[in-house]
Amino acid sequence: MNEAATAGTPAIRVNALSKTFKGCTALDSVSIAIAPGEMVALIGASGSGKSTLLRHLTGLALGDDRMGRVEVLGTPVQACGRLAGDIRRTRSRVGFVFQQFNLVGRLPVMTNVLAGSLGRVPLWRSMTGRFTAEERQLALDALDRVGIADKAWVRASSLSGGQQQRAAIARTLVQKAEVILADEPIASLDPVSSRRVMETLARINAEDGVTVVVSLHQVDFAIRYCPRTIALKKGAVIYDGPSAALTPRLLQDLYGSQAEELGSDLTGAASFVTGLRPGYALAANA
Repeated sequence: MNEAATAGTPAIRVNALSKTFKGCTALDSVSIAIAPGEMVALIGASGSGKSTLLRHLTGLALGDDRMGRVEVLGTPVQACGRLAGDIRRTRSRVGFVFQQFNLVGRLPVMTNVLAGSLGRVPLWRSMTGRFTAEERQLALDALDRVGIADKAWVRASSLSGGQQQRAAIARTLVQKAEVILADEPIASLDPVSSRRVMETLARINAEDGVTVVVSLHQVDFAIRYCPRTIALKKGAVIYDGPSAALTPRLLQDLYGSQAEELGSDLTGAASFVTGLRPGYALAANA
């Protein structure tokens, strides 16, 4: 169990965070709290602030200096536009999954996944690629969990998009991340690959109790995999509640014509449940 869960504090806390770019508002006084072990979707049309908010959660971007505070796992990340002094320690506990995978294509999948352990190994070993047998087994186990153990020694560039994204998720397992932030992880994937990536994240959340925050364009995936959704529009939170309540009518009320961009036709959408804890059940045709 992570420290945030033990202390009873949120895994992620954002208070009055704003960000402006050349006079344009990217984040507008955002305040949210996410409990340890939650799986939360961030939804919104293009330019709503989803990616910007995720980058602020790890200090990859800084908010405006007049106010705003971010804490992750009970430790400060930034306050009033200033980065916390021990940010590297906090980042080592947070896995970030990017839309474009961030794998080194010419290197084997195994090497890319082992990069998740760099925060724990001495610099000389990371520079020479000298990983222990235990570290290599951890990477193999992670690849097995995401369903691509047979791809361990092939070049990352030879994988499909969905397989590359699952390799990126395996890297967060090797990192032993307590929070996973996934920025549009299925935006460039076909429907089958998208489902596999989302089921992988949901299973890690259910089995390990890892807090997962995933930004999505597709509302049906938010409903299917995430019990809670936070909706952004023009950098402001306009909805924070149960994903199941996101009916086409509500989305139309929230987003108007932009609801079409989010795929607001939700007919037939079903909850994905893993059967590993209350509120989840095994997905059909997984």
